[in-house]
Amino acid sequence: MAPKSAPPTQGWRRALYQTVFESNTRMGRAFDLVLIAVIVTSVATVMLNSVHSLRERYGDLFFGLELGITAIFTVEYALRLICAPNRWGYAKSFFGIVDLLSVLPTYIALFSHDAHYLMIVRILRLMRIFRILKLARFLHEAEALKRALQLSLPKITVFAAAIVAIVVIVGALMYVVEGEEHGFSNIPISIYWAIVTLTTVGYGDMSPKTPLGQFLSCIVMMLGYAIIAVPTGIVSVQLNQVSNPGPVCKKCGEKSHERDSTFCRLCGYNLLAPAPTPGAMPADEAADASLVVPDKIGTLETELSLYTKQIERRNQQERRNQVERRK
Repeated sequence: MAPKSAPPTQGWRRALYQTVFESNTRMGRAFDLVLIAVIVTSVATVMLNSVHSLRERYGDLFFGLELGITAIFTVEYALRLICAPNRWGYAKSFFGIVDLLSVLPTYIALFSHDAHYLMIVRILRLMRIFRILKLARFLHEAEALKRALQLSLPKITVFAAAIVAIVVIVGALMYVVEGEEHGFSNIPISIYWAIVTLTTVGYGDMSPKTPLGQFLSCIVMMLGYAIIAVPTGIVSVQLNQVSNPGPVCKKCGEKSHERDSTFCRLCGYNLLAPAPTPGAMPADEAADASLVVPDKIGTLETELSLYTKQIERRNQQERRNQVERRK
């Protein structure tokens, strides 16, 4: 990621900056693609080196590859520091820290062998592919998903609290029903069983033996299938609302309306009316006029008129029937 400061305007630092930090030039794109290939090779090397049989046969090859890759990353990090307009700004940025962490494990491994596997952090550098392949257009979709999750957070929080209450209650009941002789030695262990059962994982390390416990476990398992769909439905509804927003109030700017809403949920302004023009009419008259919906009022008056006529005909018919009975 390029620093936020203005890039160098001329000279070799400008050319180096375009190659290292930018991808809109041929050299910059080639540099980034080669870098990603090296990153993938490094991650694959670390994973293969963790396999004991492969490490015994190709340990020297893996070690040589890792030294070469670390040297490449060290040179690349130094080049970024040299051409960065704000060196400290780049060093403490997200990608600056990741770039530094990608070279440190090899040097730390000289003193601690276990640190060698920390080089898997290099996979984070693959995030540069978003810049190289021009995937910025997907950021809008990511923002919509983020917004949907934010809107779903209160509902999901209540849902999670209900799940916690359920597993605590069920765990306590199973502890009382089954007891220590059937493996439910304490309430935390019983809560563990309730979580495993409710989430339909079912490890099988614990199972109820009494008829009442088995009946309770059946209820928990069926409840688990019903619960799985709840978070998905909550997020899906919010995602649909974010992707297909309702009308925006032209008076107060409120956006959280349903797509078929007619009036603003905050100020009551008619969402179908044109935006109010300041000075066109007094504020009181404008507010009153904004509440008028001619087509809906006309429809309502027609329905009331028909309903009134229907009641009058019914009353007249009842009077006629009463007169005929008296005769």
